[in-house]
Amino acid sequence: MPVIAVIGAQWGDEGKGKIVDLLAEEANVVVRFSGGDNAGHTVANQFGLFKLHLVPAGIFSTRATAIIGNGVVMNPGVLISELDDLNQRGVDTSRFFISDRAHLVMPYHTLLDGLEEESRGGKAIGTTRKGIGPAFADKAARMGIRAGDLLEKEVFKERLHHILKQKNAILTRVYGVEALPEAEIFNQYCQYGERLAPYILETTWLISEAIARGDIVLLEGAQGTFLDPDFGTYPYTTSSSPLAGGACLGAGIGPTQINQVLGVFKAYCTRVGSGPMPTELTDETGDLIREQAQEYGTTTGRARRCGWFDAVAARFSTRINGYTKLAITRLDVLDNMPNLKICTGYELDGKTIDYFPSSTTALERCRPIYEELPGWMAPTTEAREFDQLPLLARQYVSRLEELAGCPASIISVGMRREETVFKTPLWE
Repeated sequence: MPVIAVIGAQWGDEGKGKIVDLLAEEANVVVRFSGGDNAGHTVANQFGLFKLHLVPAGIFSTRATAIIGNGVVMNPGVLISELDDLNQRGVDTSRFFISDRAHLVMPYHTLLDGLEEESRGGKAIGTTRKGIGPAFADKAARMGIRAGDLLEKEVFKERLHHILKQKNAILTRVYGVEALPEAEIFNQYCQYGERLAPYILETTWLISEAIARGDIVLLEGAQGTFLDPDFGTYPYTTSSSPLAGGACLGAGIGPTQINQVLGVFKAYCTRVGSGPMPTELTDETGDLIREQAQEYGTTTGRARRCGWFDAVAARFSTRINGYTKLAITRLDVLDNMPNLKICTGYELDGKTIDYFPSSTTALERCRPIYEELPGWMAPTTEAREFDQLPLLARQYVSRLEELAGCPASIISVGMRREETVFKTPLWE
């Protein structure tokens, strides 16, 4: 059976949480492989409505083991709050584990994140101020503290002392704020370690054994392709790779072990935070989409920027991720739109281009070239088979497939699991 990477194909918030929650009922292992609690996955199922930030969306499965992989940076306080909420609402967390290689978000990371954003003034990146960027920076600089360190208090104490000495120097001398208390942080994180100790272990063997047995393994992405620090709209990006290639590194498996890459696209585009978005709508149509879909950030509550589907970006996303199938979500949001547009090219400095520029300043100058399609003006939420969708909705999906260069397997027509159309089988 397959190993499937579930990848955000746009700027994040594509509905990966719903897709993972849906597929996890057939899966044996679900691994969150990137990001931190700057991500937000909204899930609606028989347990209720949940907004997850660290716990994999596969946690609701009646059979799957849910794992926070080594590629995640983890705020233990946030994680414990999530686990408590899940347990109080009747969700079983006994099959949940944390990679001992996952790095921790520390108090100085969140403090520095906010201070650095403020120092940028009008050129702020628009981070969630959750400390994710500074945590990944410390990981790369070999100054990180990992989940496994919490299980060895003396090792943790020594590392914290060395790192905090440097961080406090930056906080006091560069930013002019008070130093953080070492003893208080040490004691707090030791308490976190005691609480999380049953979950922390070397997880690659769990994943490897599942693959060897032929189990279904889902690799759960966070954020989206165009927030990748290499291929996204740099510097308006996240700090870890949301791409299919990042799934291997963030879970601890080889690239040849991934059988399918499922790219999750919205039927339109959204983005949170700063940075270019060529098809952004700043008019009444953009407001209508936002309110119809309740496009507000799961993590920050910020209003999402909304726009038409960008097929230029979609083709690039398909190329760098190698999608084998697509999941198209939020199709129902367009049910009452009399006319639809799809961006098929850009106009840049008077010339027509069909590629996604690497330069952020060039992308900001791009103007979308649109193809117009009629809306179907009929409800799609009750459809469970592709043929049950209105003809014009089917034609819209087919056009997205053609322009993105990949066939769709899943069409989502609502938030809940059952509000889903399987156009083609995923388990092949």
